[in-house]
Amino acid sequence: MHRPVLLVIAHGSRDPRHAATVHALVRRVRLLRPGVRVETGFLDFNAPSVPQVLDRLALEGIQDVVALPLLLTRAFHAKADIPAVLDRAPARLNIRLADVLGPSPLLLATLERRLHEAGLDPADKSSTGLVLASAGSTDPEAIAVIAEIARELRHTGWCAVRPAFASAALPRTEDAVRELRAQGVRRVAVAPYVIAPGFLPDRIARGAAEADILAEVLGAAPELARLLLLRYDEAKVRLHTPALTA
Repeated sequence: MHRPVLLVIAHGSRDPRHAATVHALVRRVRLLRPGVRVETGFLDFNAPSVPQVLDRLALEGIQDVVALPLLLTRAFHAKADIPAVLDRAPARLNIRLADVLGPSPLLLATLERRLHEAGLDPADKSSTGLVLASAGSTDPEAIAVIAEIARELRHTGWCAVRPAFASAALPRTEDAVRELRAQGVRRVAVAPYVIAPGFLPDRIARGAAEADILAEVLGAAPELARLLLLRYDEAKVRLHTPALTA
């Protein structure tokens, strides 16, 4: 069976660090699975756009595509923007939309990696409060997912965990840090639950000014690359599974 093309769909940003991080992650995916063709398309700001990539694939005679949203939660982009773009794709393309990346143990493993790289000593975890700082969303489902991840993290050794949001929801990162301090937490770490640098991650970093540890964004981590391939494999199975008839 031939392998579908993996199309990674990123949001895009005016900040050049965003696209650079996306491309670095995609390069890691290619190294992990050299037999799979991996393309990148952006919804906004960066080239190539998703329609440009889809048109090119159709002209090349490609038939099967797995479209993978580079998103951590099912918010507006996953529910509306991306399906709308894919609905306008050339008719010859057989496109399967993969699930968003989160939640996943591989994302939590990436968070741990970034925190350790930022200087967190595992022995200090039990005396450290964690702020899980996401970009934020107006979608209640996305907010609920972040809150649930924070609850799950509380059971992995942290003395306290608080969710925070850079936009659209509260609390902000700085407020969550101050709340932990007010509760007597001796050490506070902030983990950005975002994939690439940009305007909102910079806001998270500014809000972490009073924290002891600020991790980097998830970025092109090996665990994240493995997660992309996991979502690809899940969608690929569905792509080649005949529909059931009544």
